[in-house]
Amino acid sequence: MVSGMSEKAFQEYYPEHLSHCYGCGRLNEQGLHIKSYWEGEESVCIFHPKPYHIAIPGYVYGGLIASLIDCHSTGTAAAALYRQEGRTMDTEPHPRFVTASLHVDYLHPTPLGVPLEVRASVEEIKGRKVVIASKVLAKGKISARGHVVAVRIPENSAQT
Repeated sequence: MVSGMSEKAFQEYYPEHLSHCYGCGRLNEQGLHIKSYWEGEESVCIFHPKPYHIAIPGYVYGGLIASLIDCHSTGTAAAALYRQEGRTMDTEPHPRFVTASLHVDYLHPTPLGVPLEVRASVEEIKGRKVVIASKVLAKGKISARGHVVAVRIPENSAQT
């Protein structure tokens, strides 16, 4: 765990019926199981790509990078709303967000076989919308930047 991170990841607070996402759902056996934490005003996720996350020999598949930015950003949106409301993430209601817009700029090939660090910051919280800026780093070098518009889903729409 990176210094300054909380003990429990944002995604671990998601209620069971909202924990099946391929990227961040703890109940999806085949998923990526990303975990996001606060580190000051930024959120951070450390992800270790597997050899099968390959694009071309030695480099990570771009779709994985987009997925990391996507799920880390929606998790950050939820955590940011809790912060804005002065609540801890173990309190109800549990705000959950989906991606309305995802933009990724790939700046450099991302090497395979090294941990990836995803960092995000909140640009705006307005009504149901949270705008997040993200970056993916490999060996300290930014390989991709992301911009996500996350929208809060109504409390009753995600019930199963």
